[in-house]
Amino acid sequence: MVKKIQVDFHGRPLSIEVGRVAKQADGAALVQYGETVVLVTAVAAKEVRAEADFFPLTVDYQERTFAAGKIPGGFFKREGRPSEKEILTCRLIDRSIRPLFAGGLRAETQIIATVLSADRENDPDVVAMLGASAALEVSDIPFNGPLAGVRIGRVNRQWVMNPTQSQLQESDVDIFLSGSRDAIVMVEGGARIVPEDEILEALFKGHEAIQPLLDYQEEIKRAVGKAKRQVPLIETDKNLLQSVEGLARDKILGAIAIGEKLERYKKLDEVKREVIEQAAQQFPEREKEIKASFDELKKKYFRYQIVHDRRRIDGRGLKDIRPITCEIEVLPRTHGSALFTRGETQALVVATLGTTSDEQKIDALIGEHYKKFMLHYNFPPFSVGEVKFLRGPSRRDIGHGNLAERALIPVLPPEEAFPYTVRVVSEILESNGSTSMATVCGGSLALMSAGVPTRAPVAGIAMGLIKEGDQIRVLSDILGDEDHLGDMDFKVAGTSQGVTSLQMDIKIAGVTREVMRDALYQAKEGREHILGIMNQTISEPCREMSSHAPRIITLKVRPEKIREIIGPGGKVIRGIVEETGVKIDVEDDGTVMIASNDEAASRRAIEMVQRIVAEPEVGKIYRGTVRKIVDFGAFVEILPGTDGLLHISQLAPERVRRVSDVLSEGDEVMVKVLDIDKQGKIKLSRKEALEEANAT
Repeated sequence: MVKKIQVDFHGRPLSIEVGRVAKQADGAALVQYGETVVLVTAVAAKEVRAEADFFPLTVDYQERTFAAGKIPGGFFKREGRPSEKEILTCRLIDRSIRPLFAGGLRAETQIIATVLSADRENDPDVVAMLGASAALEVSDIPFNGPLAGVRIGRVNRQWVMNPTQSQLQESDVDIFLSGSRDAIVMVEGGARIVPEDEILEALFKGHEAIQPLLDYQEEIKRAVGKAKRQVPLIETDKNLLQSVEGLARDKILGAIAIGEKLERYKKLDEVKREVIEQAAQQFPEREKEIKASFDELKKKYFRYQIVHDRRRIDGRGLKDIRPITCEIEVLPRTHGSALFTRGETQALVVATLGTTSDEQKIDALIGEHYKKFMLHYNFPPFSVGEVKFLRGPSRRDIGHGNLAERALIPVLPPEEAFPYTVRVVSEILESNGSTSMATVCGGSLALMSAGVPTRAPVAGIAMGLIKEGDQIRVLSDILGDEDHLGDMDFKVAGTSQGVTSLQMDIKIAGVTREVMRDALYQAKEGREHILGIMNQTISEPCREMSSHAPRIITLKVRPEKIREIIGPGGKVIRGIVEETGVKIDVEDDGTVMIASNDEAASRRAIEMVQRIVAEPEVGKIYRGTVRKIVDFGAFVEILPGTDGLLHISQLAPERVRRVSDVLSEGDEVMVKVLDIDKQGKIKLSRKEALEEANAT
């Protein structure tokens, strides 16, 4: 049965259709917003993976280039590995829907969102989020939805829901929010240093905006939704759990009281082995259930300490920040570097300055664009004491890097004031919670160390949440265990004046507005504490850049002169580079950027460019080269590509019978510009140039 809803949603037509395409999937929705169309399918395996101790959910988002009327580049002419945009959108959908599946579900489940049409104004990620929820709602997969997502912008102080790409260019807020009927589920976005009150207002506005989308999905579900399947859920044997608790309680409490992470993990592993051996005597061949019971108890005791004793495993109070140390200029050959350590989390962050040719070209559905600022995050296995193969960046690496990049962009100087391409790389050396926020702090320090004139320092902090019944505890600067065993990971970055980036992941059905408000203001308090420590190391950008960083000098020339600078086949610009060793970038608007570590070479290159683009001035004396001799005078090149006529009467104070008596082709000669007529013809005088030289 086909069911379709068509409505107007914030000024653009929106439609949700099910039952016409992809009918063999457990659920499928074709969603169109404007002229952007996304097909989302949901399929869950009929067999349960009883051996799995997690919910095996996979979310894939794929952009087909035909959606924007493009043919892929490269040799194969087909889509290849996912772009960063596709990976980030996968994460948005995954983090939104994962908490809403039935607890204990172990059926392998896959969500695939495929962009079929892209109008380059309405971002497909919002459409894909709605499609994922709609597909799950009409399927037989146990899902506690519906939910929906919305992008929130603000243009001219007015809130805009699902702003177009052109509106986003003017917006000072760009936040993606997903939510259920009663609570916000996931937040991801950034702002241009916006105060907490206004961020909260944005979140509340966004949650209100998605309510009609939930209504539409419920209407579709009532009309064509399938009965939810009875998937066997994994349940714990109460007798076994009680037996394990009797063996493990005191040992677990003693182990989780160890403050140092690796020692705590080592002790917990020892306790776990002992308990498994003892419990296996009473419950033979049920080792897997014993392990699951042990892990469940560990989580229970961990959470109990925080909720009832207000005591965390490392002894801190709920709002306490771990000890912080900051160092800059830790590497001798880099342009800027910083080592940021917070407890057992440590990030080595390096800033590198480049030129326009170092910009990253992005070929996206919305069109080609260039990035002048890049932040890359690397999480090697040694940072958590593990051994793993080194692969390319994971989805997590890309997501954390994007979050930190977004946090720093609002404080970067405009291109006109600082024409450098900047790359920041974060190498995580130790990890015990909030490495992305350590990257933000270290990135801010590294940029200032490199001499990048940032507007203000930026710091980040990760907040956590433990909820047991009506008891709620918000934690500042969470550990890895508090993230893993807690109910929320809420990362907030910004300056002392406001928020620049935020991200929220939850593991429960949602977070109320009141909890969100408390977490955001507690994060502000923690962020200001961290900024105070960072400012003791460096409070403003270094005035001098590293001697190893390129110096970029910007010249402005008339656009029609660009051809002369480049020369036929690039001959002229190549000659300047070969002679001086500098790097030259020329923009279409006439901006010429010369970069070099050698000041003398830069000056020489500047002189060569200025000579090429210089305009002849009446009354000015030039050193020219004789290019051609004729009976009535000589043609002298006074500037590259610019010749003037030196008449025989202007060769010398005395009368000259033949030009060749005084000059030969190739001679260098000092000449004065007498006149430039309307046609651009230049009259030169050697005689007046000599007279002026003799007079001095």
